[in-house]
Amino acid sequence: MILLAATFWRAQLSADRITKAAQEPGNWLTYSGNYNGHRYSTLTQITPDNVKNLELQWVLQVQQRGNSDKWEASPLVVDGVLYTVRPPNDVVAVDAITGRIFWTYNHNPAPTARVCCGRVNRGLAILGNTLFMGTIDGRLLALNSATGAVLWNVPVGAPEAGYSVTVAPLVVKDKVILGPAGGEYGIRGFITAYSPVDGKELWRFNTIPSPGDPGSETWKGDAWKTGGGPIWTTGSYDPDLNLMYWGVGNPGPDWNGDGRPGDNLYTESVVALDPDTGKLKWHYQFTPHDEFDFDATQVPVLTDIPWQGSARKVMLFANRNGMFYVLDRTNGKFLSGKPFTRVNWLEGFDANGRPKKVLEPSAAGTLVYPNNQGATNWYSPSYSPRTGLFYIPSWTDTSSVYRKDPGNPPIYTEGAQFNGIFPTVAFGTDSLPAMAATPTNTRLTPGTAGAVQAFDPRTGERKWSFAMNDVTDAGVLTTSTNVLFSGGREGYFYALDARDGKLLWKTQLGGSIANGPISYLANGRQYVTVAGGNAMFVFALRQ
Repeated sequence: MILLAATFWRAQLSADRITKAAQEPGNWLTYSGNYNGHRYSTLTQITPDNVKNLELQWVLQVQQRGNSDKWEASPLVVDGVLYTVRPPNDVVAVDAITGRIFWTYNHNPAPTARVCCGRVNRGLAILGNTLFMGTIDGRLLALNSATGAVLWNVPVGAPEAGYSVTVAPLVVKDKVILGPAGGEYGIRGFITAYSPVDGKELWRFNTIPSPGDPGSETWKGDAWKTGGGPIWTTGSYDPDLNLMYWGVGNPGPDWNGDGRPGDNLYTESVVALDPDTGKLKWHYQFTPHDEFDFDATQVPVLTDIPWQGSARKVMLFANRNGMFYVLDRTNGKFLSGKPFTRVNWLEGFDANGRPKKVLEPSAAGTLVYPNNQGATNWYSPSYSPRTGLFYIPSWTDTSSVYRKDPGNPPIYTEGAQFNGIFPTVAFGTDSLPAMAATPTNTRLTPGTAGAVQAFDPRTGERKWSFAMNDVTDAGVLTTSTNVLFSGGREGYFYALDARDGKLLWKTQLGGSIANGPISYLANGRQYVTVAGGNAMFVFALRQ
């Protein structure tokens, strides 16, 4: 821990304040701003008319960065102090007005840490005067929010077996809740709650059920032991129902399911849990027996909308598999599923909302839309109660070709990736490329681009789409003044009109944007912050 300025004091953050976060629009108290996952700010200083007058106020840079490090963390802002994580696991507390650093805590991950997709962290949680961070070497840390001193440090999963923690924890009442990444390494995933006082584990829900437990019938033999089911993205919580919702990632191995016949619950599902006990209340599986790596690790967005003539408590879920879902969040009932990009792996749903799959990997190669990276991914969507629209950061018209060696699934080795044959790109329309000699990253079909798309959740109708020249890994922020912020890999940070998608302002940050923008109020002034490349940038209106 490095102390770079005098210790500061502030009031403790109670669980009640987090529950009532909407009453504190000047702060950003949890990963998505508040429990409902809207990523929506009611601050009003920045409008469609004046957003062009935004100016850079200060910048926070990464001191050292590895080749696989990406700045994906969403900051927290509490009473004028901004807390964030510089990749991979360095926590920084700064003055939200000036950017002056109060303290820095540097975590040195164990050399046994294994991550499939970059050394990343998506943020912190806070309760009382304690910050909580998961680490890429599979640990959960508690830090004093005033000094950065370590209060406790407990293991979540063994890094040498592929367990890591990249998710921002979720604080609900008196519990700190998270789950591990590592689905590409054949982990057995879980969601677990810890005591904020001493790090003691309080309950655990296994995303891959044990033999005899509900859902275990969807696994055969010992496949459940390496079944995957990672947690990448922070869940949401409904205090009135006392239910929290988490998306669960891919089964293991990813691209060849011959050795794991069955639906493979609870992978590729959203699960509704009682936060007090960890008991499962309901689940919905988006992609049964997935062989396309369509992780369901997106943010569940909770709202109430008119549905067929009456008010309904719903969950909005834009899935990596290319489908936009509306579920009843009280019981998991399927209400609607509509594509938001080109999709060919299913031909609709049965009466219970189960997808009718029509494709699977084959020896000759199967062309699948969307591609291995998905039509969207972990990056956050947004819902605006002002417009009534749901905003999806997405990739359009993407495809991959999936091949497998029939009857010869991958062999699990602890600490090694447990995948299958890497999906290859299809160049041109509806054509299969020759088999790659060695695995390569999935590239993009000509015509592929990123887009922010706006949908009416009541009808599934797309209202507008803002197309980018590049693709996007950035989240979306909307405001009550109808301004929408997002970005892309080329480094442009955008402000759009949330009503029609019109470009209002943009600036070049010089590096890929891979986190979700937030907005906060400090000393009476509204700020917007986003990370791009090696730095975090903070903007406010010209004075």
